[in-house]
Amino acid sequence: MSSTTPINRRSLFRMGAGAGLGLAAAPLLAACGDGGTTARAEAKSASLLPDTAVRNIGLRPDLAGTATGVPQGFFGYPAKPLRATKNTPLKGASPISATMETFSPPPPARGRNAAWQRIESLLGGRVDITAVPADDYGTKFSTMVASDSLPDLFMYPEVGGVDNKAAFLQATCADLTPHLAGDKVKDYPNLAAIPKAAWQAAIFGGKLYGIPIARTGTGGAGFYRHDLFEEVGVTSLDQIDGLDRFVEVCKELTRPRKDRYAIIAGATSMLAMSAGAPYYWRLDPSTGKFTIDLETPEYRTAVETARALYKAGCFYPGTLQMSGAQKAQYTDMFKNGKGAYVYDGVPTYLAPGVGYVAAMKAIDTTYDPRPFVPIGKGAVSWMDNVKLENTHVKKASAERVRQILALADFAAAPFGSEEYTLMNYGVEGTDFTRDDKGNPALTKQGTQDVTVPWKFMASAVPAIYSADSEDGVRHVHEAFTKMIPMMEQDPTLQYSSPTWDSKGSGSLYALKQDALKDIIAGRKPMSSYDQLVKDYLAKGGEQARGEFEEAFQKGKK
Repeated sequence: MSSTTPINRRSLFRMGAGAGLGLAAAPLLAACGDGGTTARAEAKSASLLPDTAVRNIGLRPDLAGTATGVPQGFFGYPAKPLRATKNTPLKGASPISATMETFSPPPPARGRNAAWQRIESLLGGRVDITAVPADDYGTKFSTMVASDSLPDLFMYPEVGGVDNKAAFLQATCADLTPHLAGDKVKDYPNLAAIPKAAWQAAIFGGKLYGIPIARTGTGGAGFYRHDLFEEVGVTSLDQIDGLDRFVEVCKELTRPRKDRYAIIAGATSMLAMSAGAPYYWRLDPSTGKFTIDLETPEYRTAVETARALYKAGCFYPGTLQMSGAQKAQYTDMFKNGKGAYVYDGVPTYLAPGVGYVAAMKAIDTTYDPRPFVPIGKGAVSWMDNVKLENTHVKKASAERVRQILALADFAAAPFGSEEYTLMNYGVEGTDFTRDDKGNPALTKQGTQDVTVPWKFMASAVPAIYSADSEDGVRHVHEAFTKMIPMMEQDPTLQYSSPTWDSKGSGSLYALKQDALKDIIAGRKPMSSYDQLVKDYLAKGGEQARGEFEEAFQKGKK
């Protein structure tokens, strides 16, 4: 997410509860002797990656997925879910402990949770899960690290963590390379369905340490009101051939007397993609030179365009300054008809009840929200949603690691499988019933039972599915079909920089965001952009660049 978009949940978390995690972890890292392995730049060897493959358990999608990453689309839920794991993979294993973050209320305990009981029956073993609210997870993680009380399986904080991640993983976590690299992953076919790009982000210190909670590669470019765009003569986004034309359309969409504006909150990420700017870093493979987005003419063009839109009055008043903590407020403004465009991630589009399709249909059936696709001939889509995070296995014997990986393989079961159904809908008849089309509908008990965060232990690429909007499924599938081929590879997935790991989504993000908001809102002149670039590089960007370039050279050797 661009710096001029309101603070996202990850950055807010880092600057809040996650800000002091490195200090809290100091006792553990000091126990490594000299402070542990010094974090260093490195190239991530492809030999550490699992041999991945598309997973097919026998379900036939309504809209086919592709090997390049376009998800499968389903208009209805399978009548008879199929097993995606075999036998009882945890039979004979001692109880496994797991701590995951959650965005839901605390789940009922095992004794009152039919879904939890049935899942353990299929597993053949006990899983003791601690679900921690997302806002508190950074503090919980810090406490676990400082007290050396990490569970068998845990989710790394989305933002934050320890200062020296490579040393922490080496000292604390199981090396998964002997279990998952190459064809060894064949023992875990659901994990093998996780794309290679997600696994790249799980390599640290020359070893494979993490299990990705995979996502769709790109989070998209936000949402727009197709019905409003039609009113001003735009029946297809393909008709907007560049940023200048987009500014013209936004001026036409802005109707202050109707309390309606073209843009709610920020649009710079979408404008940057449309201009062809990179997702943070661009690599020239012929020279090994890394260039940060702020240095590119494409990103500068995006900022100039955002500034022009603001000056023209196209932003809903006050929303540019809204923080991530106010995301519900500004997305609700869009859902209630206050704007024609809002930046948000694709996963929120089809969410039952609260997603854009369901919520806006309930307000006004003429509202037609659709995923926005970057516009213009040089447009790209960003590889900004490869994974939610990684989960890690605490150091243990090889047999114990295999048991925990079997649990993760269960959690990564694909859409429509028996395992997926239990994790997301629970037990039929108790936690959900079927509607007249055969789609699962949660009961009151089910809304509680399925809040156990099984799906944060691991996840294959999500399918596109909606019980009440076939058109919505088609719109998302169409958007991914266009965006996946135009998605640029993120070079930082192949190389690591300790400085970027610690500052990229933290202090550098905050510096960039604050400065760009001032520029876009006209509080500072466009000429101050050059000073922002200098400050950004001086406060960590240049050091990160040097580390990435060092890693590139190491990779060539």
